Amino acid sequence: MRINTRRTSRATQGALSSYKNLREEPPDHAIGRSRGGLSTKIHHLVDGRGLPLVVLVGPGQAGDAPMFPVLMDHLSVARVGPGRPRTRPERVRADKAYSSRAIRTHLRDRGIVAVIPEPSDQQGNRKRRGSRGGRPVSYDIEDYKGRNVVERGFNEDKQWRGLATRYDKLALTYRGGAVLRAITLWLKRLGDTP
Repeated sequence: MRINTRRTSRATQGALSSYKNLREEPPDHAIGRSRGGLSTKIHHLVDGRGLPLVVLVGPGQAGDAPMFPVLMDHLSVARVGPGRPRTRPERVRADKAYSSRAIRTHLRDRGIVAVIPEPSDQQGNRKRRGSRGGRPVSYDIEDYKGRNVVERGFNEDKQWRGLATRYDKLALTYRGGAVLRAITLWLKRLGDTP
């Protein structure tokens, strides 16, 4: 199991910022202020084919990296036979927004391979610190090319006008639309199997 992560959907009015309990409406309705005005982000954890495994929403101004542990905590993939569901992928592909020491440590402690490039500002800071800056980040460049399935999935999500524009007042309703979109993607894929 390989996991890709990314955020999407600058919308115009809400989403979920109370990440721990998805059954209660957060006080801010996951509406955040960003440069373009009020917006919402959809955070996905997807498999190697771009099918969503975890769907959460958050305010538009919130960063991507703080959502990563929350996404990983919600990951649960049922096994075909008996046994506990899988909560630990083999590797995680993510973009530079998820390149932090905390995330890399989190993945390393769980035995998960990180396929995450390092942004140029972090490279400069590391080099400026010299030997105290640590080793350069290494990742499989060929494997990273597979992360495009996430971007293509978000482009498909943006074709749903309700997700692209966020007319829903409540974050739970908006997240419901994002989950419904994930279900339609899974049904389309499962419908192709004999």
